[in-house]
Amino acid sequence: MSYIRGHHPDTLREIVDPRECIDRLDEIGSQRSLPALMERVWLLKVTDQLDDALTVAEQTVRTARMAGTRKDLLRARILHATVQQERGQLGAAEQELTACAEEAEGQGWASIAAFAYQHRGKVHLDAEDLEASREDFKRTLFLRQQAGAPEEQLETTLLAIDAVDRRRIAASVAS
Repeated sequence: MSYIRGHHPDTLREIVDPRECIDRLDEIGSQRSLPALMERVWLLKVTDQLDDALTVAEQTVRTARMAGTRKDLLRARILHATVQQERGQLGAAEQELTACAEEAEGQGWASIAAFAYQHRGKVHLDAEDLEASREDFKRTLFLRQQAGAPEEQLETTLLAIDAVDRRRIAASVAS
């Protein structure tokens, strides 16, 4: 079941029903499996429980490092970086997402690289670096097309490019 109801047209943040997310957190409880930990991080993040999200994200990275695959570790690190982004730690998030994107591309894991670039594009958007944001979203689109991603993912990326273009136009009109 997807808890995402859409994305905010300007910030690109996920739109969720907080009650559903909190109910799901209660269902997961204290499960320690890697998928449960990753889901818990995301749910804590989107319900704005950022301190708890960071703690669980760090635990998730450790768990993935000890018991997961290299792909699992990259996904956990990307998720950790998204929590850093939400906490305003844009430099740390960008650095982690860059490392993850480069490693994933080096391994030929286009979908994971696209995931990292998509989130790095959001970090750049938060930092008002519209050129870098647009480049990341364009790279995401290319990688997702290459990986045969579903239309929903391609559409999300196209909407992100459109959001950056709208901001660029608004900035040029304002100056």
